[in-house]
Amino acid sequence: MFNLTRRALFAAAASLPLMAGSAWAEGLISIIVNDPANPYWFTEGEVAKATAEELGYEANVSAHRGDTNTESNLIDAAITNGAKAIILDPANADGSVGVVRRATEAGIPVFLVNAEINESGIAIAQLVSNNAQGAALGAVTWQGLVGDAAKYVEFFGNPSDNNAATRSNGYNTVLGQYPGLEKVAQEVANWDRTQGYNRMQSIMQANPEIDAVISGNDEMALGAIAALKEAGRLDGVIIGGFDGSPDAVDAVKAGEMAYTVLQPVAVFSREAVIQANHYIKNGEPMVSQEKQLFDCLLITPENVANYTAAFTLS
Repeated sequence: MFNLTRRALFAAAASLPLMAGSAWAEGLISIIVNDPANPYWFTEGEVAKATAEELGYEANVSAHRGDTNTESNLIDAAITNGAKAIILDPANADGSVGVVRRATEAGIPVFLVNAEINESGIAIAQLVSNNAQGAALGAVTWQGLVGDAAKYVEFFGNPSDNNAATRSNGYNTVLGQYPGLEKVAQEVANWDRTQGYNRMQSIMQANPEIDAVISGNDEMALGAIAALKEAGRLDGVIIGGFDGSPDAVDAVKAGEMAYTVLQPVAVFSREAVIQANHYIKNGEPMVSQEKQLFDCLLITPENVANYTAAFTLS
């Protein structure tokens, strides 16, 4: 896989010149995200849209909200509207293969962002966070704060998203080296804050002692924080998140979340559109490797002041 280091990551976002033409002169780029109610996916769509417009394209952002039928309809709409390219955050690693193939067969290049599909050679590029690297980064930090012995909870994302398993496996690889770390619960909360809150309430009823929480994303972690706070049990509980969302950063500042792992969504969303533009203009990929990994960064109380915009650490 093509792995962008931190230096290259920011160079990819900032150093490439954009040549904007007259409004919409270049045609339409369709951007399909998961759920813009989540600030992560909202940023993904807005950055991609702004980049496309800067390059002279018309751009629209729509959302499938994890539903493959909705995703299929949105792909059909992009084909009907004659999109020059599609930027897609796929709804399902397996279930989205067919729609990517359908767009490709219609002559529309597809650039996947944030999540992969379980088939290569259909999309022009798959640009995602280096989830294994980010999970290891978070788990090592979490263990250093928690110590060698604790009772903890893990929140798992959407099982249809490969990112959920990759992060969980990364956590377990690190934490499994410490026999004194006892996982008292692992709950699927589908990347959702409300589900994280509800699952945490149930977990607390069954477990009078919880020392720490490690979460597959910030939204689930923030839900757990709300439940712990409401029960008067937040003090002393070490909580780690993943995404680098503005609300999570505020929780780090408030001392409620120990850290969050920043996914460079603002970087690879922009990069996907730049690569789409290159493909439209030249008929060949800008980067030869289809799967491209962008390294994650750690946000802690020590560097949180360097968080200058949504999902951006300067």
